[in-house]
Amino acid sequence: MPWLHDLAGAWIFYTVLPAWPGLTPRFERIARFAPWIGLVIGVIQLFVWWALHLVGWTAWSSSAVVVALGVWLSGGLHHDGLMDTADGLGAGAERRLAAMDDSRVGSSGVLALVMVMLLQLAAMAELVTHHPMALLLAPFWARVSPLWAMARFPYLRDQGTAAFHRRHGQPGWDAVPTVLCLPFLALAGWVWLPIGLLAALLPAEWCGRRLGGHTGDTYGACVVVAEASFLLLMAVAYRLA
Repeated sequence: MPWLHDLAGAWIFYTVLPAWPGLTPRFERIARFAPWIGLVIGVIQLFVWWALHLVGWTAWSSSAVVVALGVWLSGGLHHDGLMDTADGLGAGAERRLAAMDDSRVGSSGVLALVMVMLLQLAAMAELVTHHPMALLLAPFWARVSPLWAMARFPYLRDQGTAAFHRRHGQPGWDAVPTVLCLPFLALAGWVWLPIGLLAALLPAEWCGRRLGGHTGDTYGACVVVAEASFLLLMAVAYRLA
């Protein structure tokens, strides 16, 4: 089954977890399996939160550990993209791509990361005690966001390190693995579906319209912003319910 090689490639590319033995990874079409990798990360985060909760950790302290764990599991890949994207947006239209390509982090990038992480932590602490399944769903929907960006907008750097996603992508078929997950995730209730779509699509759409396309950095930024947005929207929805 050739798709297993793509899934193995996604596992290596999107996490710091050990590679699968006996399976040669391929990397051309790994983006379609990014939401699956998000589910794996979500399962690990949910288990760690549950273990900390059992030994008496508070919602805030447990959530802080879970947030840090998510950054580590992804290798900080997406958070680096958020900082670079914020620096680019703050540099002005003429210097956006150059600022995003600069390895140095500016004040806009640091502030964006701090704000998004604080919002994610606050939403998680508010939500997980009563609805811990949000920990499973948030990484999944976060990784749907770049799929929308890849399907909807051009890639802004022909020789960029993430250009292969757009070059080898097949937007219609790339959505199939995500759709296959939806019946399983329905066990958590259907209220998350419109919230997940909103959280995933809006960052990709806004950033693509603002820049006229996407880069690897903005793909990563969409993941981080979508994850925080999903948790915030879910927290508000359950408070209003």
